[in-house]
Amino acid sequence: MRLRIDHTTTYRYEPPAGGVIQVLRMTPRSFESQYVVDWQIFVSTDSRLQMHQDAFGNITHLLSHGPLADLTIHVEGVVETSDASGVVRGTEERFPPSLFLRTTPLTETSEEMRILAHDLRRQSGEDVLGFLHALMLQIEAHMSYENDPTASGSNAAEAFALGRGVCQDYAHIFVACARNAGVPARFVSGHFLRSDVAPSRQTGHAWAEAYVPKLGWVGFDPANTVSTTDAHVRVAVALDHLGAAPVRGTRYGGGSESLEVAVRIQQAGRQSQS
Repeated sequence: MRLRIDHTTTYRYEPPAGGVIQVLRMTPRSFESQYVVDWQIFVSTDSRLQMHQDAFGNITHLLSHGPLADLTIHVEGVVETSDASGVVRGTEERFPPSLFLRTTPLTETSEEMRILAHDLRRQSGEDVLGFLHALMLQIEAHMSYENDPTASGSNAAEAFALGRGVCQDYAHIFVACARNAGVPARFVSGHFLRSDVAPSRQTGHAWAEAYVPKLGWVGFDPANTVSTTDAHVRVAVALDHLGAAPVRGTRYGGGSESLEVAVRIQQAGRQSQS
């Protein structure tokens, strides 16, 4: 599938901020089932973007500027994807899978989650892939998808107790339960072309990858109860959302801050539905 993506993030500061420092993880990388045809980043300031790679091999850009009253970051590009039944091959792996057994504050488990994970793991025996699919189905049965019921800092245990959340919460719960059952798992940020939403109303997305013996890393999208497909564009991976967020940084000075995010995804060459 050939996907065209436009992603705009706008910050407004009142009064103007004395300065900002932002780390951008908004540029995807190519691998076996994903090829980045074209990708560009534009910012509303005259800042120079410094490109780096973080510890996990994600492409990052460092932006610093000030003072300023508003900041717009816009990325656009075309990515070709193919359906690999969720299996992720050809990515740059800097750490052994065992690193992704590490718990973070956002992937802490509750007693209820630990019982669920271990019961499913015991029922699945040596079938790790079967366990992960069963876990995804159990999360879907337990959770209801609702926009913004949790704060950006809510962890997996809090979202699970609440019983509702957004894709970030679903991914954290999946990662936390998989790790607790001894299966390496990591958080993924990116884009997903939803067939039931107009291109102009798409949003950023998050899912998980888990390590399966003899297969390697496999993508699971618990918010949609599917293994990842050619409708997914993988951008960044990390232990949790904080390490894979599209934009993360700080400001100094100024007063209130507002944020607007607009994402548009469509199949390249198709007529826009907006």
